[in-house]
Amino acid sequence: MNAVLTEINDRIGTITLNRPEKRNALGPELIAGLYNAFEAMNANEDVKVIVLKSTGKAFCAGADLAYLQQLQDFSYEENLADSRRLMELFNLIYCLPKVVIAEIQGHALAGGCGLATVCDFAFSVPDALFGYTEVRIGFVPALVSVFLMEQIGAAKTQELLLSGEFISSTKAAELGLITVVEPAEFLSQSVQEFALKLISQNSTFSMAKTKALLRQLNETERNKSLQLAAEINAKARAHADCKKGIAAFLSKTSPDW
Repeated sequence: MNAVLTEINDRIGTITLNRPEKRNALGPELIAGLYNAFEAMNANEDVKVIVLKSTGKAFCAGADLAYLQQLQDFSYEENLADSRRLMELFNLIYCLPKVVIAEIQGHALAGGCGLATVCDFAFSVPDALFGYTEVRIGFVPALVSVFLMEQIGAAKTQELLLSGEFISSTKAAELGLITVVEPAEFLSQSVQEFALKLISQNSTFSMAKTKALLRQLNETERNKSLQLAAEINAKARAHADCKKGIAAFLSKTSPDW
C-alpha cells in the first residue's frame, strides 16, 4: 500500500497521507513520499492549489515513535540527517509557491500538528484535537517552533510547546493554528469550494508572488533557526528522558518524570 496518494481534478492537486493503521505517523517512507508529491505538484502546470488530507481517523499522530526508538541507536550525524529530512519537508510546504490547504478530519498531534502549521490554510472538523505533545515524552518540538513563532507569535508558541496540552479545534482557530472549523459531513465540500474560489478568483502569479514575499521577510533568520532546530532535534533523541518517554509510550505506561 502506498504511503502517499495523489490525484488532480479541476486544477486541485490532492495529496493524501495513507497510513491509517499507524494513524499516519511520520516515518521515513511517508516523509519521503510527501516531499516527492509536493515537488511533483509544484512542477505540474495543471495544478493551481494543493489539498493535503489523510485517510483513517487521525490526520497525523506525529513522529513514528517505533522508528524514533530505532534512531536512538544511530550516531548524532545520522540523526541530524534524519531530522533535516523532516525540516526540508516542512520548509518545502511552507515556502511552496502554490497555496496549500490542510483538510483535517481527525487529530493532528506533535509533528502532525506541525504539518498542519506549515500549510497556508487549514479546515478542521470540530472533534479534532491539536497539540505539540513532545514534552510529554521527553522530546523537544524544535522544528515546528520556528514556523509556529512566525505564525502565531512567541507568547502563544511558548504556551503550546511548554504545556504540551491538547486543544480543541475551536481553541486552535482562536490561536490562528487553523482557519475554519466545519462539521465533518461538510469538510471536504468546504475545502473544495474554497480551493475552487481561489482558482477562479485569484491570479496564480499574484498568489505565488504574495506568498514568496511573505516568506522572504524572515527568510535568513528562519533558515538559521531551522538549522539550529535540526541540531537540537538530533541531540534530544539521545537524551535519557527521550529514551524513557518513548519506551513508556510504546509500553502504554506513564513515564516517571
